[in-house]
This record gives sequence, C-alpha cells and structure tokens, in this order.
Amino acid sequence: MIEGEVAARAFCAARTDAAGMERLEAFARLLADENGVQNLVSSASLDAIWQRHFADSLQLIDYVPRETAAWLDMGSGAGFPGLVLAATRPDLELVLVESRKRRSEWLTRASRALGLTNCRVLGARLENVETFPAGVITARAFAPLGKLLQLSARFSTRNTVWLLPKGRSAAQELETQPLPVREMFHVEQSQTDEGGGILVGQGTPKVR
Repeated sequence: MIEGEVAARAFCAARTDAAGMERLEAFARLLADENGVQNLVSSASLDAIWQRHFADSLQLIDYVPRETAAWLDMGSGAGFPGLVLAATRPDLELVLVESRKRRSEWLTRASRALGLTNCRVLGARLENVETFPAGVITARAFAPLGKLLQLSARFSTRNTVWLLPKGRSAAQELETQPLPVREMFHVEQSQTDEGGGILVGQGTPKVR
C-alpha cells in the first residue's frame, strides 16, 4: 500500500522516465491553476496529488501488456487516469472522452501544454463516439457498472482489458451483475486506497 507523497512519487518514477516525471510536475501546476477557475478536484486532494491522483492513475499500467491497441478512457474529467497515462507513457495511444464542455476544453489545453502527441480528446457523449477496437478501457467515476458496460461494450474485443477503479463499491457493484459479467471480472486491491478496489477483466461483456 502506498502511503504519503514521497512513496507515491517513487511509485510513479518506477513506471516512467525523467521526462514523464517532468510532465507530471507540469500537470500538477496546470491542475492547481485551473482548479481556481473550475472545480476539477477537491482542494484537499491537491495536497496529496501524487497519491490521490497520479499514483492512483498510474497503478493501472501494471495490468496492461507492454504493447496494446488504443486506450479508451471514458469520462476523463480532470485527466484521471487518461492524461496521467498519456504523460507517462508516450508509446501508448490514448483517447479521452469527456462530454462536459469546460472539462473537455481543459483536457485539450492541458494536453497541448504538456506537448502530448499520443492523446486525443473527444468532447462528446460516449454514445456519439465512433466505434473503434480498444485495447484497454478505463473509467474513473463514470457511471454505475451496468450502465458503463452497456455504453462501452461496442468498443471491446476478446482481447480488450478492462480497468475500472470503483473505490469501496467495487465488489458490491460486481455482485449485482449477471453471472457472465461476474465471471468476466475480478476485484484487485487499490494500491493507493486501503478500502478501494479495481474491477479487472478481459473480453467483451455480455450485456442486455
């Protein structure tokens, strides 16, 4: 379990290079400035940004093959996990979907400010995004599991890896799903939140 900003920085540094760490430092400054304009994250969480947001996002990389197809991040909001992953892994192609206009504009500005060429921001509802085969699908606080799967199943293939941070509700949400979904996913312990869980799965969910 990661505890404290020093440990969280070390965790991130082990999963990117010096340039990636510099981009995260720049991202932290951009986020603090923008948070004074619009409430992207709680002010308290900015004091623990490396643990609460950066390491929390970057832990997902441990479940992904080194080479993978485009990564779909739904409801990217303030940039977690999508913008963090794009900043630290320039070899990955990230597609960030955010329907809220001010937040999608922020994601676009931040991506440009960080010089990211591997990150595409789509300011649209997921229902209106053209289908493409995603190697990885992530969502942090996007929608309840059942609705999330219904909206995003069309982007998945049998090889798609699903990484869905669900906090303390992970096991409970999974338990309410049909058997095929329960068999497809399992819960992994979050490394940044003792009570948090991540739903991990692979394939195309059988949804009604």
